[in-house]
Amino acid sequence: MSDPMPGPAEPEPIRIPDEDLDDLVSALHRTMAEVRQHGVILDRLGSEADDAPGPGSTEPGPVPADEPEAAPPLFILAMGGAQYAAELAELSFWVTHILLPVYGREIGSTRPWCAKWHEHPEAVARLHALWLAWQQLTTTEAGHAGPSTWHRDHLDHALLQLRAPDGPFAACTTSPSRPAHRVLATPDQLGLAA
Repeated sequence: MSDPMPGPAEPEPIRIPDEDLDDLVSALHRTMAEVRQHGVILDRLGSEADDAPGPGSTEPGPVPADEPEAAPPLFILAMGGAQYAAELAELSFWVTHILLPVYGREIGSTRPWCAKWHEHPEAVARLHALWLAWQQLTTTEAGHAGPSTWHRDHLDHALLQLRAPDGPFAACTTSPSRPAHRVLATPDQLGLAA
């Protein structure tokens, strides 16, 4: 019988110090929650595609080009129901994976932040506006100065407002039991949706 062919040695198992396990478990839970949110979005998109009329259908088809279709609201404060939930899930992904890792900085009483930012209507509005500007100004169509414009005209101002000592997160830093966390009332809940 011949000896097995020499090949690359098996890698050593990865060992994680016990003090880092809590961080790893927390990151895993966040990732799993985001995957679930993406599943909800994909299910919603799939059901919208299933609702579209097929060939030979007697249901009304697409609106002719000469009759403009009502555009969905662009700003999150004008959205409601499933549209609001889907937009908030996408915004949360951007805040968690792009904004905070790069621009989060240290949290303190002079620069507060709240992990439940999505329960602060002002924060949702400002972060959504910031995200919309980011989408527009970080594309190739925005040119080389697009990202710089986003930083100067949008990011810096939004973070100054959100993280101000008297901004929307101020009491979250000084009073963790603050009862002011609340989910934003959507146009549906206010009876304003069309």
